[in-house]
Amino acid sequence: MTQRRFSDSRTFSVGSVIWGLLILLPLLPFVAAPGCVAGEPLPAAVSAFNSYISAVESRLDQQHRSQNGFLAPGASGPQSEMQLRRGELIVEQLTPSTGAALQGAMLHHWRGTAFAAGAKAADFERLMRDFNAYPQHFSPQVLEAKVLTQQDDRGNDRFQAVMRVRQRHVITVVMDTTYDITFGRLDARHGYSISKSTRIAEIDSPGTGAERALDSNQEHGFLWRLNTYWSYEERDGGLYMQIESVSLTRSIPGGLAWAIGPFVESVPRESLEFTLRSACNALRR
Repeated sequence: MTQRRFSDSRTFSVGSVIWGLLILLPLLPFVAAPGCVAGEPLPAAVSAFNSYISAVESRLDQQHRSQNGFLAPGASGPQSEMQLRRGELIVEQLTPSTGAALQGAMLHHWRGTAFAAGAKAADFERLMRDFNAYPQHFSPQVLEAKVLTQQDDRGNDRFQAVMRVRQRHVITVVMDTTYDITFGRLDARHGYSISKSTRIAEIDSPGTGAERALDSNQEHGFLWRLNTYWSYEERDGGLYMQIESVSLTRSIPGGLAWAIGPFVESVPRESLEFTLRSACNALRR
């Protein structure tokens, strides 16, 4: 595989990926051609992403108004719930076939569901709010995390948090991310969180004396936007957890889809599985 070196600490191949986790973060994937610099997304792509987000949030708002159907239907029903209680995950790709490709960008939408036996909604809420412990629970993707601000907004807890995240897949990419995060509840057994990226900066030469955040015209478009939505429901002797992540990345350069396509399909799924399993493991401790 042809490689081209860009800095003392990063080697780029025909393929680059980032997909982030987590609760607030699922790092979503992207693969870029060697030497490609993407800059900011085009206004048309941002507008299309925002319109898509509005539809997603409208649906979730309806879900979260009632105990019945609090989780998306793809993971409900006797057969699905039996799978989940056996420790299996249900991961679904929701990216619409007509809306994935935007002008100079790509939209990615995935959903995953897991069940943690014996866990309670209050346990999950403590886990999600303990940002300082993210590097412990979600290592190696989350390197650092801290809260900048916290406030009560009409009964909902709102946070601004910063995280340094790392994704290794062909190459290693480190990014500093800032999120606005809201936690809400329907009742003691049903809750949700909404995480929206407000700043994503690709870090060059991380951990060295030459470390710096790349300017927008120097970045590679690994991840431009990332919204993450958690829904959780306590019943059947445990906790059902569901995460949806919607991201905007640079589009795949023409002629490289045959090489890059498999990464776009596989990495977000793997990242969702990691996020859900990490949350389940943390709840068992």
